[in-house]
Amino acid sequence: MVLHAALAVVLSRFSGSYDFAVGTPTAGRGERVLDDLVGMFVGTVVLRTRVDPGEEFTDLLSRVRDVDLQAFAHGDVPFERLVEVLDPVRSQSYSPLFQVSLALQNHLDSRLTLNGLHIESIEPAVVSTQFDLDFVAAEQFDNDGLPAGLVVQLTYATDLFEESTASRLMYAFESVLTTAVAEPDRRVEMFEVESVVERGLVLGGVNETDRCVDGVTLAD
Repeated sequence: MVLHAALAVVLSRFSGSYDFAVGTPTAGRGERVLDDLVGMFVGTVVLRTRVDPGEEFTDLLSRVRDVDLQAFAHGDVPFERLVEVLDPVRSQSYSPLFQVSLALQNHLDSRLTLNGLHIESIEPAVVSTQFDLDFVAAEQFDNDGLPAGLVVQLTYATDLFEESTASRLMYAFESVLTTAVAEPDRRVEMFEVESVVERGLVLGGVNETDRCVDGVTLAD
């Protein structure tokens, strides 16, 4: 929920919108009767987020928590059924209901041991996404099983975004999270999402005021 609130700040600042939806996968194994079953039960939940630039991050987080809990309480509703009922405009160019996804991998790596056989996971060489922006945060643990930070990966649609834009989004996400932890009562509009280089270009370049042209008024 902290990750969701921080991402909401980033999306709001970059898009200029204050009401949007973020999708997230759920394990789908909330019922005890499913514990012994083998199979894929992952579902998708849509989290609608409203951001008030003048509110404190703690207030945003509180509302995000309420919205997320209500959404997760209905996580057993099939995503296809939700799309059918809401009946949005369909397109092969983007996912219905949301185009930004946020996932949290908060489980320890599974280890399988077989006599005389070494087993390891292999990451696919080609990475693709069904969404415009797909954020995946994975919890890291040390050898004692204690938390050791987060690793966040952003996969993006290359026909919509350039690598530099994706890098700016990742920088902003990290910056907002860092500030939110240190100053949770800071107003949303006061979070810095621009890098030092970007601020220097704007303040020292585009908005350079140390100029004087004789005989020309401001209106001219």
